[in-house]
Amino acid sequence: MLVELTVIHWIYVAFIALIIGFMVMKRDTTIVCITGIFLIAITATGSLSVSISSIFNSFIYAITELLSTILVISIIVAMSHTLTTTGINDVMISPFRKLIRNPALAYWTIGILMMVISWFFWPSPAVALLGAVLLPVAIRAGLPALGVAMAMNLFGHGIALSGDFVIQAAPKLTSDAAGIPIQDVINASIPLVFIMGIVTTITAFYLLRRDMRRGILKTDEAAIKDISEETAKQTAILSMNQKRFFAIIVPLLFAADVAAMTMLDLTGGDATALVGGTSILILLLISLTSYKSKGLEKTTQFLIEGFQFGFKVFGPVIPIAAFFYLGDSGFVKIIGDFLPKTSNGIVNDLGLALANIVPLSKAVGAVTLTSVGAITGLDGSGFSGISLAGSVASLFAAAIGKGAAVLTALGQIAAIWVGGGTPT
Repeated sequence: MLVELTVIHWIYVAFIALIIGFMVMKRDTTIVCITGIFLIAITATGSLSVSISSIFNSFIYAITELLSTILVISIIVAMSHTLTTTGINDVMISPFRKLIRNPALAYWTIGILMMVISWFFWPSPAVALLGAVLLPVAIRAGLPALGVAMAMNLFGHGIALSGDFVIQAAPKLTSDAAGIPIQDVINASIPLVFIMGIVTTITAFYLLRRDMRRGILKTDEAAIKDISEETAKQTAILSMNQKRFFAIIVPLLFAADVAAMTMLDLTGGDATALVGGTSILILLLISLTSYKSKGLEKTTQFLIEGFQFGFKVFGPVIPIAAFFYLGDSGFVKIIGDFLPKTSNGIVNDLGLALANIVPLSKAVGAVTLTSVGAITGLDGSGFSGISLAGSVASLFAAAIGKGAAVLTALGQIAAIWVGGGTPT
């Protein structure tokens, strides 16, 4: 099948190469993406004013597409702040202290708990929820602080975030860029995430125990004192009975969300909305109970802190996503109907053209997507470049004729594991 490639297609390819190049050099790609949007727009329309407007319109389109994800992460972070400031997190986590009797139990208990909490709270808030409570216990059990960090990072920023099965922020970005349903990416990522997780966590545990036996890694009792002093500064806002109540009700509410998702077959935006709504209710309930007459103001303060976190995380993502949305249906909505009538979207056209020129295989596609994903993670985020992974996955899937979901999931996993700092 012959495909008509225009100057627009070649500009898009050139800027994909530029974005990858800048990421390899660990440089920011925001200006590159904005320049790409402008050049594509002015080439398509020939109008300077429309092209300048297209930059702004592309940002609006990207924010609109990502808004539910930004909101749910911001709200969950705001809610997690209420748990840490009121000390509810201490009561929630304290039962697991009893499981930590030796270094091995400390590593696996903290890791698995981090993974489960990260599915619902995201890894960054999960570190705050877990760290102050379980780190001193783990060190006393003989696990070095580095071992605790390894467990939390591999299980949280690795397994939990690369799959992101509950909040679905990562698969939302990659599935949009690839032009496929979000549930397809989630389903394809499940075996990949857990194979990656099993191999890396077991390998890390083996290397950790080896270095402990050789005396390279030792426990640091000073870390326990620092954390204990920081925890002691917390003000007693709630009574112990109130903390216990919330420590029970919060996990039960999220467990009810999971049950509802399963029974009602809620996926994508519906699942995200359920988790977000539950988080808002928990935030309100804890704030009003804890701060009483000042609960209204404290609720707003927690939400502001959450939104600051959300937009700090997604600030670098929006320009990149805006550029890659041009590769699919976003082109018409951002710039207008200026592609050839036979076009199926820039990325699909390029994929078909690539298939006509070079015979590609599944192995080549897998290696390429893993490499592209790893490159996008070099910026230290993992999120800012996964739209690129989704777009390249769509291109290769069009060339191969299948495998869009698997390739997208593979690129997503590679990007987030590298971006989350797990290789270090």
